[in-house]
Amino acid sequence: MRPLYNSAERIASAVENGEISAIELLDEIFERIKAVEPKINAFITLAEDKAYEKAKDIDQRVRKGLKVGRLAGVVVAVKDNICVKNVETTCGSKILKGYFPSYNATVIEKLDMEDAVIIGKTNMDEFAMGSTTEFSAYKTTRNPYDLERVPGGSSGGSAAAVASGEALLALGSDTGGSIRCPAAFCGVVGLKPTYGLVSRYGLIAYANSLEQIGPIARNVRDCALSLSVIAGYDPRDSTSLTVQPKDYLEDLNATYDLKGVRVGIIKEFLAEGVQESVASKVLDTIYSLEELDASIGEISLESLEYALAAYYVIAMSEASSNLARYDGLRYGLRVSDQGLNWGRAYAKNRRLGFGEEVKRRIILGTFALSAGYYEAYYLKALKVRTLVLMDFQRAFKEFDVLAGPSMPTVAFKIGEKMEDPLELYMCDVNTVPANLAGLPAISIPCGLSEGLPVGLQLIAPPMEESRLFKVSHSCESLGKWSFTLKP
Repeated sequence: MRPLYNSAERIASAVENGEISAIELLDEIFERIKAVEPKINAFITLAEDKAYEKAKDIDQRVRKGLKVGRLAGVVVAVKDNICVKNVETTCGSKILKGYFPSYNATVIEKLDMEDAVIIGKTNMDEFAMGSTTEFSAYKTTRNPYDLERVPGGSSGGSAAAVASGEALLALGSDTGGSIRCPAAFCGVVGLKPTYGLVSRYGLIAYANSLEQIGPIARNVRDCALSLSVIAGYDPRDSTSLTVQPKDYLEDLNATYDLKGVRVGIIKEFLAEGVQESVASKVLDTIYSLEELDASIGEISLESLEYALAAYYVIAMSEASSNLARYDGLRYGLRVSDQGLNWGRAYAKNRRLGFGEEVKRRIILGTFALSAGYYEAYYLKALKVRTLVLMDFQRAFKEFDVLAGPSMPTVAFKIGEKMEDPLELYMCDVNTVPANLAGLPAISIPCGLSEGLPVGLQLIAPPMEESRLFKVSHSCESLGKWSFTLKP
């Protein structure tokens, strides 16, 4: 078999049955990394010794006839804001350079229990603040489809690693589209789960009320398998939902019949600013679901006009609070403080440790929370958030799934939007509503425009990931897209 061209589900089965060893698979993955990583820059850190230790243990158990997990031997890349014990975790920032967590995030524990092989930590926009992965303090990740273009962000390294064959699966985090954006730009599948379905314990916080860890995969079944492993209640996370583990693959073994499923196209997702070719590919895929007996309609969610502004006020406010803990004194970057008092040393560490985009967001968030502006900005944004949630609740009385483009454009060139932060923020216009409402949302590839992937976004009510997977899997069956390793 050719491991790089097989699904994670097929690889796990092959390792369990002895068709291929975990070591052999890992050897091939590292050969692939050696060949393409200098072009892609997907990883900040590779955990080679840790990966081979795990692979060796899996192979030994297989030879002894012992039980192995659902992800046996499957190579997984992890975004660099998710803690892996004794592996450097930087959040793409200088201020955390040299930080080695003493514990594993809950999702890492769950992956380890199912015998996944963690291969390394992927590049990201600093503290997940960005949509291009250009704001990393270490390197700029490149899109495997066109090395002159961005992979999306902030989980750009994770999506690029999967698309380029440097990993079979990856974990990202999604605060305002940071999984769905790079999934769309890199031609892979990315899921933002329902808020609270996946534990955030061990995820270094950006905006607590918005962010979720989620999987990035080559196809919908692999994405469903990944969620089956990482979802579930965690007492260490106060926002974790009390839900029983579920096998999301069960519902994908049925036929592709979508009779009775109502799909609503969100008009605002196709408003001014959406590339005509992107809208065309997305609408063609949505209406093709009628072949499977789905019913298609349109709906307007008026509150979405204000969703992006509300999102950035809330996200920046929470970020200004969360990032106050990084002083460069206890861990990470520490600038020489000889001759400085504590206050000046603290300020210097933060000034040199944080990048420009992070500092911009801290300042704006602090301003929004300051006396005299708290009610005018932050509280007003929370009220808009409620309106967005109410609009979605109304929409789901009429439709089972809502749809539209994941991103308004295909991947743009590196550096193209760096001079105008507002233009970059506008890229998130279709993804942030799901985060504000805490809803599950998935991006699946639905074709190419100008040789670059186009992403279709589907949104469902809370805890209806199975519904998302069913419709997404049906989209795959129509043959609008097939995964191809790039470059």
